[in-house]
Amino acid sequence: MDKYKQYEKKCDAIRKSNEILLTEFDAWLKSSGLTEKTIDKHLSNIDFYINVYLLYEEAIEAKDGIGSVSMFLGYWFIRKAMASQASIKSSAASIKKFYGFLVEKGLVDKNDLAELEVLIKVQMKEWVRAINRYDSVSDDY
Repeated sequence: MDKYKQYEKKCDAIRKSNEILLTEFDAWLKSSGLTEKTIDKHLSNIDFYINVYLLYEEAIEAKDGIGSVSMFLGYWFIRKAMASQASIKSSAASIKKFYGFLVEKGLVDKNDLAELEVLIKVQMKEWVRAINRYDSVSDDY
């Protein structure tokens, strides 16, 4: 089997696992009392992160994607998803909730979540500046 077929097979298996995780995440969010609109936004953001970004070049499982958040929010999301300040903040909030959920499930270490939360807090201003720079360059064309 060639490498691409192996990659696609692994992605298919991960997508099936992700479907289960998204269903469980949905129930977890509902139990926290969030509105349906907020839940739908979190699910959409996480679906994009785990089923598009984490499978874009490599087949990375959601539980292993916590180390990829900085590259996603600080670079890829800005260039590939036409990010705005609001969308990057929304995605960051969804990612923190999702990895909090994975900590409760025992799939992610709580120290990794704490590091992620600090990373997002520290890097958010730079990511927003990057969006503004990217948008100003795009406006020149």
